[in-house]
Amino acid sequence: MISKSKIKLIRSLETKKGREKLKLFVAEGPKIVDDLIHAKFELEELYEDIEDIKKISFLQHPQRKLGVFKLKINQELRIHFDKELILALDGIQDPGNLGTIIRIADWFGIKHIICSEETADCWNPKVVQATMGSIARVQIHYQNLISFINSLPSDYPIYGTLLNGENIYNENLSNTGLIIMGNEGKGISPLIKDRVTKKLLIPNFSHQESKAESLNVAVATAIVCSEFRRNKI
Repeated sequence: MISKSKIKLIRSLETKKGREKLKLFVAEGPKIVDDLIHAKFELEELYEDIEDIKKISFLQHPQRKLGVFKLKINQELRIHFDKELILALDGIQDPGNLGTIIRIADWFGIKHIICSEETADCWNPKVVQATMGSIARVQIHYQNLISFINSLPSDYPIYGTLLNGENIYNENLSNTGLIIMGNEGKGISPLIKDRVTKKLLIPNFSHQESKAESLNVAVATAIVCSEFRRNKI
């Protein structure tokens, strides 16, 4: 039986402050836990008794495996700029969106995501859950985006989705480059927007007078990544 002190400790990992203090995070569900173990994340504790899990789970419907893992911090940023497509997230706030974007990156073979310092914490239990194990395979780096962009080769393509961009379906997209996705409500921030060298637009095909004003950022990310990978395999 799990102790009260252990329950309190694990429950504290719901907050970023708790995770940073203990250098731990929680993953729930057999697939996510097994993917993290396979990816050599250091397992601190494993729970498989459903009654214990119910006391510490962050899910509405607890699953039969919960792992407490050590945080991977200060991962070295090793990117082959001449070979890789990279995602950059400028102030993504919703944990579900962030987790889904990580899963999308995994699906489209994007190994690195550069997150602004204002982006949600990728070790939030809701983010980890939404990745469905993809967080084990995609490296997440938190950096000052302006400084990161300034460190890129001068001819490196920097893409961004903007209302004054070119129709993405008509563009010749490269195999390499940085794709910037902006905040759910504000889009790409002005300073980052000034660094975009290739502006893209996902057009709205609706002819109705009343129509959607925008796409969910995770949906938009999936469309953009799909276009970059189309006919390039």
